[in-house]
Amino acid sequence: MEKDLKQQPANCIKIVLFGPESTGKTTLSRQLARHYNSVWVPEYAREYLQNKWNNERKTCEQKDLLPIAKGQMRLENDLAKKADSILICDTDLLETKVYSEAYYAGKCDPFLEKYAIENTYDLYFLTYIDTPWEADDLRDKPNERERMFEVFQTELIMQNRPYVLLKGNMKERMEVAVKHIDNLLNDK
Repeated sequence: MEKDLKQQPANCIKIVLFGPESTGKTTLSRQLARHYNSVWVPEYAREYLQNKWNNERKTCEQKDLLPIAKGQMRLENDLAKKADSILICDTDLLETKVYSEAYYAGKCDPFLEKYAIENTYDLYFLTYIDTPWEADDLRDKPNERERMFEVFQTELIMQNRPYVLLKGNMKERMEVAVKHIDNLLNDK
């Protein structure tokens, strides 16, 4: 179990897009990876849960969180080997921990919690809720975006994670993100 959730060492800067659903994380992850001619780690939960919905017409259950976390770390660890200088992660285990606690009465699997806290990244981009809500089969809390944003921000502060708030349209977010990533690359 532990080896499935542990982050492998990598010789690249790791960036995480972090925040509530439908706040532009995937779009920005792809754009940043393209900008830096690097790879991005997609959100494993999206594929996993879409398949569950398509096959069973069921949404996420607490028992799905460990397989999702394992799949996310497998993707990240595999793709980190292909990254030259930067790896863009559409999510991380800390985000899975936040959703677990928010959806399941404050509960989180102890292994998931341990590695959500132990795995490290160079910078988080916290995506604000000023993007239009886009409904799909998996998104379910359009009226709780503000509350969820506060939960995500509180988690970053509690875990003492370096983060930058991204607001505005995609061009504005991209400019801010590139500025901060360039600073990290220059310091490396």
